Amino acid sequence: MAKAPALFRLILQVDDLDRASEFYAKLLDDPGRRIPRASRHYIDCGPVIVALVDVAAGGEEAKPNPDYIYFAVGDLERFHARATDLDCLSEEDVHGVSAAEIVVRPWGERSFYVRDPWGNRLCFVDEQTLFTGR
Repeated sequence: MAKAPALFRLILQVDDLDRASEFYAKLLDDPGRRIPRASRHYIDCGPVIVALVDVAAGGEEAKPNPDYIYFAVGDLERFHARATDLDCLSEEDVHGVSAAEIVVRPWGERSFYVRDPWGNRLCFVDEQTLFTGR
């Protein structure tokens, strides 16, 4: 059987790279690194790089990703506290329950949801409860 390709980078469009790198440094507790001459800021998230890309530098409007990006974390409460401090907890419901609250979802994951200032939707999941379909 052929080996599946490996995902190595995921792009989040922003319109203010300094503001975005500061926001994500606080949320993810990692300052990441600026990519010179590229209007990018990279944050290593396991084997995948989250790339903040300032599309406004090229005259475009930042567009949010169409669906959630999921992060597995060891200390869900700590991430929730930082998201609360950043005032970015989701105002949506997930299966009739607040997305902003740490709860066990119907598929067994303990999680909460966030929306960044550019409309990108994120979910933080307790790494001990990941549902991988296996």
